[in-house]
Amino acid sequence: MAKDPVIEFSGFSFTYFAQKHPTIKDLDLTIGRGEKVLVVGPSGSGKSTLGNCINGLIPFSYEGEMRGSLTVAGTIVKDAGVFELSKTVGTVMQDSDAQFVALSVAEDIAFALENDRVAQDEMKERVKTVSALVGVEKLLGQSPQELSGGQKQRTSMAGILVDDVDILLFDEPLANLDPKTGKTAIELIDEIHRGRRLDAGVHGEESPPRTTIIIEHRIEDVLHRDVDRIILVDGGVVIADLPPHEMIASGLLLEHGLREPLYVTALRHAGVAITAEMKPAYIHSIDLTQGREALREWYTSVTLSEPPPPGDDVLSIQNLDFEYYPDRPVLTDVNLTVRAGDMLSVVGTNGAGKSTLAKVICRFEEHGTDSVFFRGEDAVDMTITERASFVGFVMQNPNQMITQVQIFDEVASGLKHRKVPEAEIERRVVKVLEICGLERFRQWPISALSYGQKKRVTIASILVLDPKVIILDEPTAGQDYRHYTDIMEFLKKINELGVTVILITHDMHLMLEYTPRSVLLSDGKIIADTSSSEVLTSPDLVERASLKETSLFHLAGKTGIDDPKSLVDRFIEFEREAVR
Repeated sequence: MAKDPVIEFSGFSFTYFAQKHPTIKDLDLTIGRGEKVLVVGPSGSGKSTLGNCINGLIPFSYEGEMRGSLTVAGTIVKDAGVFELSKTVGTVMQDSDAQFVALSVAEDIAFALENDRVAQDEMKERVKTVSALVGVEKLLGQSPQELSGGQKQRTSMAGILVDDVDILLFDEPLANLDPKTGKTAIELIDEIHRGRRLDAGVHGEESPPRTTIIIEHRIEDVLHRDVDRIILVDGGVVIADLPPHEMIASGLLLEHGLREPLYVTALRHAGVAITAEMKPAYIHSIDLTQGREALREWYTSVTLSEPPPPGDDVLSIQNLDFEYYPDRPVLTDVNLTVRAGDMLSVVGTNGAGKSTLAKVICRFEEHGTDSVFFRGEDAVDMTITERASFVGFVMQNPNQMITQVQIFDEVASGLKHRKVPEAEIERRVVKVLEICGLERFRQWPISALSYGQKKRVTIASILVLDPKVIILDEPTAGQDYRHYTDIMEFLKKINELGVTVILITHDMHLMLEYTPRSVLLSDGKIIADTSSSEVLTSPDLVERASLKETSLFHLAGKTGIDDPKSLVDRFIEFEREAVR
């Protein structure tokens, strides 16, 4: 049992009213005061439900049947309310937009204090203090909706820190962040976890340490900083609750559809037995004494295949400039040629112009003549509907695309608008739902889904239309490794038939494994168009595009391999051959 328990589940189960079976089953779990815990599990495993039980959204916002007991900081949750629990548990949601309630950053941060009728002078001082702590002190007058993804995340953090809560709960905090911002967010969470409390000067030694719970798919990214425990949840039960080195060595993550750190996967490919004694949870701690030579031998044994010949030009962007407001350019002199059969990533920092570029291609935003070409023809006179027969676009935020109540109806809606026969609709929708891992949910209401599951619904609704070019904005955000792989393998199959796939992504693993080519955007300009392995082993490009070097880059350095790009290329080749 954890020392000085602050969260205690005992024989706890919860069943949503819309469901027949419990999402969490007979849970016994204790988290101690001051611990930093990572909760992982595949999509639909119950980990977000677990978090919502801790912060009181269950059962007060999401109703259902609760059995057993749950206490948070000595409070019995079922006898408390969301407001009471909010004084103890601060939550940063996966969807930051859903958390904003005010017109400015300063007002949003101060919202909880205003509800408590805190004096104006004290309120301003606390807002000033926490905004500086999270780095948004220069943004206090801006609207939260105008911020980048990373800035929104920081503002959400400030909004919970201003109340100086005992427990911090982060639900998929990295889902919408570029790699560099995600790295900074993990560092910030760690600093906040370890940092001095706002009330330390008032309570002295009595000010309790914060307890931090992170629910996240991107395990390797979270392990950029130390955690005390990793709790693996699947099927509504705790599969394992282990120190990080033991969890990574156990192989349980892969068994339950989650991704291990890439450097661990590379070592396993080389036949290295991963043990807890090697301290494998962090790239900075892993001991390669027993694995260095095996990795080098494996590295030299992998032969690279020849790239396929390029296809014909299918999409061209020429000298494209775009701005939402005068004298505030979003895209500047963008030139890009995409060929039939390409599968490429468009990457860069939040706010670089990636999503705007996709909107211009689809004509969700207007553009001038001689700037967007489909198969050599100027697309300026093509309507949105006409372009939709050529380009399918899956947006980053699923809530902006969903129009139906039931999952099946949402995926089928585009076909119904095109007057496709009912039998054909049934066949195509069922096939796509199976591919996207949603077939068993086909009659569910969309409101019962997690954010990641909603993403899969929107991807399915575009894939079912069979477009010639597919642009996906963060297709794998919030996805576990198993569903990520199912979706990406399906997209790869389509790509192999000659369909062009363009991925706007922050997922460097996706970029490496599935897209040989990457286009880097920074401040609305293309700064590089080259191989993905070149991008993620170039410190200069990584810095300019707000990315993060792959851990394989650091593994090469630790094993004395002079050419990190070559190691990355061989890793990708080996992975592709394994899938085949």
